[in-house]
Amino acid sequence: MQNLIFLAEGTEPTEGGHAPENPLGFVPVEFALSLVVFGLLLFLIWKFVAPRFEQTFAERTQAIEGGIAAAETKQAEADAKLAELEKQLGDARHEAARIREEAREQGAQIVAEMRETAQAESARIVEHGKAQIEAERQQAVTSLRAEVGTLATALAGRIVGESLEDEARQRRVVERFLADLEASNGAASGSVN
Repeated sequence: MQNLIFLAEGTEPTEGGHAPENPLGFVPVEFALSLVVFGLLLFLIWKFVAPRFEQTFAERTQAIEGGIAAAETKQAEADAKLAELEKQLGDARHEAARIREEAREQGAQIVAEMRETAQAESARIVEHGKAQIEAERQQAVTSLRAEVGTLATALAGRIVGESLEDEARQRRVVERFLADLEASNGAASGSVN
């Protein structure tokens, strides 16, 4: 039972019947030994562990800075490529505009040439038509003169009562008749105007 009392009080009896020392009490030897072990641990951490941490931190810092530098380099390259592509795109747009303008000018030139060709062809056709009409008119006038001459000489021969078979005489009579006819037509058209 005595053990129970000591246990309840929190102390155990020692051999001499005295209470044991306080476990939380200050023991200088243990304190010095703890300080030496703590100092030794601190020295080992400072000598071996901290440099490794510093080296790892430095490597990570260099890797991050290298990644940032590489990213900046890549960004600069991408910006340069983008600027070059934009310049090429601008040049291509200018070239396309120039080609369109040249095509418009060539189209206008082709239209003008076609217009000139058409006008020249039209003028040639008109001139050809006029020449053909003039030739037909001359042929009709010649044919008409010959017919009128024949009729006039036959009529004149009946009126006069002599034969006008002589060709030279016949030609003079026809010429005089046509001249009188043209003079009378000229006078009639002059009085109408």
